[in-house]
Order: sequence, then structure tokens, then C-alpha cells
Amino acid sequence: MSEALHVQAPVELTEREAAILDFEDSWFTAAVPKEQAIMEHFSLSSVRYYQQLNALIDTQAALEYRPLLVKRLRRMRSQRHAARSARRLHA
Repeated sequence: MSEALHVQAPVELTEREAAILDFEDSWFTAAVPKEQAIMEHFSLSSVRYYQQLNALIDTQAALEYRPLLVKRLRRMRSQRHAARSARRLHA
């Protein structure tokens, strides 16, 4: 018996996901505060934006689209998590 190979098609980013990554890579050039720019560009609260961004950076498609940005954001998230854990241990 031969087994069919299960080849997964590469998952591509939606336009909105790509826009979020592009924005995150260049928000500092905006003339307005980041929270305001998020609302203007995406009609999202900052909390919702960061929830979507955090889910997005865990995807392979995001890593392939903006590898340096995604690796930096993952590293920063890990550092924040480690700092929170350390504070809880010493509290």
C-alpha cells in the first residue's frame, strides 16, 4: 500500500496581516503617537492590535515575510515574559 504524501500548501498572509507587519516595522516614522496611528490605520484599539500582532508573529508566513522583524518581536516578547516571571518569583 502506498500512502499519499500530505504536502501543505504554504500559508500566505492576508493583506491586513501584511499591513500590520509593515506598520510595525515603520510606525516610528509617523507624525502621531503609535496608539493614534493604530486607530487611524486599522480601526483597532491598541490592545486588540497587539493581540493580533502577537498571534501573527507566531506564524510561519509572518516569519517568511519579515524575518528580522518577527525574530526581534519574538525575542522582545520572550524577554518581557522572563522579566515578569522573575518579578513574580521575587515578590
